[in-house]
Amino acid sequence: MKHRDIKNILVLRNDRFGEFLLIIPTLRALKETFTNAKLIAVVNPYVKELAECVPFIDEIITWDRQRQALIEKLRLISLLREKNIDMAIMLNPSRDFNIFTWMAGIPIRAGYDRKWGFLLTQKIKDKKYLGQKHEIEYNLELASLIGANTEDKTLSLSIEKGIINTQPQAHLFENCANLVALNPWTSDPVKQWPISNFRELALKLIKKLDLKVVVIGSDEESSKSREFFDNHNSLFNLTGKTTLRQLAAVLSKCKLLISCDSGPVHLAGCVGIPVIAIFRNDLPGKTALRWGPVSDESVVIERRSLNDITVEEVFLKAEDILK
Repeated sequence: MKHRDIKNILVLRNDRFGEFLLIIPTLRALKETFTNAKLIAVVNPYVKELAECVPFIDEIITWDRQRQALIEKLRLISLLREKNIDMAIMLNPSRDFNIFTWMAGIPIRAGYDRKWGFLLTQKIKDKKYLGQKHEIEYNLELASLIGANTEDKTLSLSIEKGIINTQPQAHLFENCANLVALNPWTSDPVKQWPISNFRELALKLIKKLDLKVVVIGSDEESSKSREFFDNHNSLFNLTGKTTLRQLAAVLSKCKLLISCDSGPVHLAGCVGIPVIAIFRNDLPGKTALRWGPVSDESVVIERRSLNDITVEEVFLKAEDILK
């Protein structure tokens, strides 16, 4: 099919929000290449509010990662068939998505040669586990299979300015010019820098640099966050108190994010603030080479053991960035 004949493109990636944000350059590539096409994205329900802030997406379909009943799968297949989709690209290997797009009669189906990859019309070997390049590059490599390319690999979201005023503690950010965010959490325990280190770091940033520190995180971390980060005059615990859009707005008010390897690293990239990202470098596929921050002035601190990264080392990096 010629580019001008492509009218509807389906993009599927329904895992965590950090992974979703890293497909933004690929969405841009598809829009720049197939200028007449409508872009339909299948995303995790939790990510929908961020997907609505990506200007390249024209329509959103939510699909939970949890096991779905057969009737729900058939409904999705029927829905996709009704959309008259010309092309589908599966940005993460998925047997279900390979089956769904085939059964929906989508003529061009691109993805990784795994999990019933024989159902795909365009495919490449999945080498992402080796972590030899950034996830953005892996996504664009897959998009190039169907001829989509872009020179602009930046992350961006359209977040309405007033959204921060809907945050319950919006008054904290009024006339606040010296705010730093800490994200002590990660979904994978092997990537966790000790939370007690984040506590010590927060107090040091407040005492020595006269900063205000906001601690962020999801509702799942709320109880643990209360153990380590009690609110006081210069430390604000917003763990579990923001939506993803509100979190993006909060980060846009900060001079810096200090974080383990997790989604907020990439959300910070979307709003253009630097990141100090704390990584292990001994786990292929989980290093900063694949998952590191892409915003300007960002710094990665990585060791074979996270216990070898000291509070003082992270503090000095923050001090240098904030000069």
